[in-house]
Amino acid sequence: MNARRRTRFDVTALSIALVTIAAILVSLTQVFADEADVVGVKAQPVAGGAWRFDVTVHHADEGWDHYADKWVVGGPGGIVYGERVLLHPHETEQPFTRSQTGIEVPADISIVTIRARDSVHGFGVGMDVDLDALR
Repeated sequence: MNARRRTRFDVTALSIALVTIAAILVSLTQVFADEADVVGVKAQPVAGGAWRFDVTVHHADEGWDHYADKWVVGGPGGIVYGERVLLHPHETEQPFTRSQTGIEVPADISIVTIRARDSVHGFGVGMDVDLDALR
């Protein structure tokens, strides 16, 4: 009887451990799900004090229901100076680069942050650009 009770306890403990591990793994896939990350930026001043940004984004686009749908040029306090809307998935082109010209950033702003967004998870890892070094 004692051996029987011990086996039942071991099976129950193992079941609980497996369910717990499975729950942790499922939650980790949500936490570390593929977001749209900026992996490269080229910025250059253009006429009239505006800027051209060439932004390289990496995201595992899965079609129209889940794709990188835009990138933004932002500054302090969450202000957005400009953006590039991405009109379609890039499933077979990863990473991909898209450009936007005419983004006006005030002359007293030295650092901007470029961030990309996907249609499911929102914004991913961004990249800071020191505009003073490029002026």
